[in-house]
Amino acid sequence: MAGTLDSPAPPSYRQGIPGLGKAEGQMFLQTVAEEDATGAIAEVYRKEKAGAGFVPEAARCLSTRPDMPPLFDAFFDGIKANFSLSGREWCLITFVAAAHLRSTYCSQVYSKRLLALGESKETLLAIQRNYRTAGLSDKDMAMLAYAEKVTVAADQVTHTDIDRLRAFGFTDRNIFDIALCAAFRCMLSKLVDATGAVPEPAFHDSDEAFRAAMTVGRSLVRA
Repeated sequence: MAGTLDSPAPPSYRQGIPGLGKAEGQMFLQTVAEEDATGAIAEVYRKEKAGAGFVPEAARCLSTRPDMPPLFDAFFDGIKANFSLSGREWCLITFVAAAHLRSTYCSQVYSKRLLALGESKETLLAIQRNYRTAGLSDKDMAMLAYAEKVTVAADQVTHTDIDRLRAFGFTDRNIFDIALCAAFRCMLSKLVDATGAVPEPAFHDSDEAFRAAMTVGRSLVRA
């Protein structure tokens, strides 16, 4: 998941935080560099690197508070391991939530994942513009309407929203997981942006127009 500044943290800030040395990269906050990681943080970094080929800034940003990477890793693994919907549905919910959250990081990452699952760029661009007119099934649209509401106005969710989902065959467990996926994305996307993380080039699409469309908030080039 994360990254940082080129100047070391002041001694008073670094005191008592093992591994939190000089800042790396250009993120806003001090983080634990890959080469300085030990213990549970090193294990999380190894896991991220095994999956992505590198340690993403979205992972490194959590290490400003050194207890967070393993806590977050366990929480995320637990959510995904017991998620009652498909990987495609997880990605669709995340993709729509990321657009509303103006999360360039998550839009770039999850557009790439949806492409890998077989969605076309034309479909993803249409979903981003308006998922209601993107040729999705009525069931997908109901799911995304609820996820969208959770993302932007959860206080306005009513029994009517829940009944509509049940009418499409979603169980209460499914409905909970839709809400959990959207709410989780709100937390992570905002944290990634607040710490100044940007998506690595590996997450950038080679198509300039598509890449620009997925840049829904922070620029890919950090100022």
